[in-house]
Amino acid sequence: MQKKIIKRQSVETDAFIAQGIHPLLQKIYSHRGVKSQEELEKGLERLLPYHDLLGIDQAALLLRDSIKRQEKILIVGDFDADGATSTALAVRALRGFGAKHVSFLVPNRFTLGYGLTPELVAIAKDLSPAVIITVDNGIANNAGVDASKALGIKVVVTDHHLPGPELPNADVIVNPNQPHDTFLSKNIAGVGVIFYVMLALRRALSDDGWFVQQNMPEPKLSKLLDLVALGTVADVVALDQNNRILVHQGLGRIRAGQCIPGITALLEIAGRNQARLVSTDLGFAVAPRLNAVGRLEDMSFGIECLLCDDMTKAREMAAVMNQLNDDRRAIEQDMQEQALSILKKLQASKETEVPKGICLFDEEWHQGVVGIVASRIKDRFHRPVIAFALTQEGELKGSGRSISGLHIRDILAEIVAQQPGLISKFGGHAMAAGLTIPRAAYENFSKAFDQAVSRHLTEAQLHNCLVSDGELQSTDITLEVAEVLREAGPWGQAFPEPLFDGVFAVLEQRLVGNKHLKMVLGWGELVIDAIAFNIDINVWPNHRCKEVYIAYRMDVNEFRGKRSVQLIVEHLDLHK
Repeated sequence: MQKKIIKRQSVETDAFIAQGIHPLLQKIYSHRGVKSQEELEKGLERLLPYHDLLGIDQAALLLRDSIKRQEKILIVGDFDADGATSTALAVRALRGFGAKHVSFLVPNRFTLGYGLTPELVAIAKDLSPAVIITVDNGIANNAGVDASKALGIKVVVTDHHLPGPELPNADVIVNPNQPHDTFLSKNIAGVGVIFYVMLALRRALSDDGWFVQQNMPEPKLSKLLDLVALGTVADVVALDQNNRILVHQGLGRIRAGQCIPGITALLEIAGRNQARLVSTDLGFAVAPRLNAVGRLEDMSFGIECLLCDDMTKAREMAAVMNQLNDDRRAIEQDMQEQALSILKKLQASKETEVPKGICLFDEEWHQGVVGIVASRIKDRFHRPVIAFALTQEGELKGSGRSISGLHIRDILAEIVAQQPGLISKFGGHAMAAGLTIPRAAYENFSKAFDQAVSRHLTEAQLHNCLVSDGELQSTDITLEVAEVLREAGPWGQAFPEPLFDGVFAVLEQRLVGNKHLKMVLGWGELVIDAIAFNIDINVWPNHRCKEVYIAYRMDVNEFRGKRSVQLIVEHLDLHK
């Protein structure tokens, strides 16, 4: 789909922002709505206080008493990167507090489904826990919580997903998105929520004299911020100020080599420079390798890697995870080609554009990869997409991805209200959701989804737009400026990395890696390297092209010890 480039608009900011900040960076911050110097500060003292989270004090007291009695505590996680980091953080923190009986259980994506289900509780029963703590799940697992309570197990739900009309009957719920919660960062990831719970628990134990009694120093939870940063970036939550602080602090620890062996090993095998790590390295190098375990196998292996303190063993586990990620890529490529073929046939049969709300299904599709396929098709067509796979029980399990302006979980709730029985269960948030439907309901659901999306999205919202921070002067495209922008983050969801646009002369162009376009561009006396990933090889290289209009990010390329500016091209078009 053709992309449209639009210019960002500045938000009025106080004059103090000009003090000590590069003029270009001042403009970029203004575009992102930064209004005060305080919003740019990333010290831990600027974190929102944990006591603002509803239920957190009760959770801390319950867990304090459980540790004092040395009861068995079971962490129930999720099979994505946020769930894995949340689980590893909870286990590490509780063991660090002196809890002697801490274990974890994560559902297998293919046999048990998401969260604390009654089926998972039946397995947990054999571990005889006194307390279950859910991380990155639980707010929609009413039946699983009831099953736990029926067995006499106390349940602490920690989650960040949107609740349904009825909250689970847990002993305590900590979720910033539950009713009446005043915590300002509604965008915090699951790993951030459990980090806050552990902060409150540490205070409760300290106030009770526990660490003195145990003759142990009070643990420093800042050591866990590497996990918080990874889970936050991986879950693509909006980087509000609180999340930027968490990610910044975690990146700092990783850069300094003060992180767990599992993260170091994954960075090594991905070929990333740990000392110069940025948030995108976590999102595009570490998170996919961790997620691949949950998509193709059992996330327990990934969690064990995050709990491993032996570097040699961590490297061995990272190698397995790297191979799984390669396998995932191959499966994804095949599924994506099949999805495009389905859409092509659909267009041909209806003699119209693709639906505004796209549903895709093939009986052979891999259940663990449909979410990535939905994301890729969403990016290509700029439409909300749900991709389905067939489960062992004969149902269809779908994973949906949305575009800006459409809350996909609310769309599913609307369909449930209008057509009861069409959806068996669902959950999620604005940009991503999961659901299960009867196999026989696929056609009806596809129509209902397209109709619901059509009611909520305007034609203008269906245009794929890239938002640019404007054109640069050629004198701005320097290594110094690229370094300033690199260090000015962390950049991510809702706080995007700076993007610029402009016209350049094409001095050289060639295909690398079969699908990437390597270019040398010129602008006046400026000569600079650029690369466009995953281009249309039917169009590029185009050796008749003398000038291109591009939207690009500035990056720092390192090769044989030499560092230089490179443009990462997000949009490429012939200059007319």
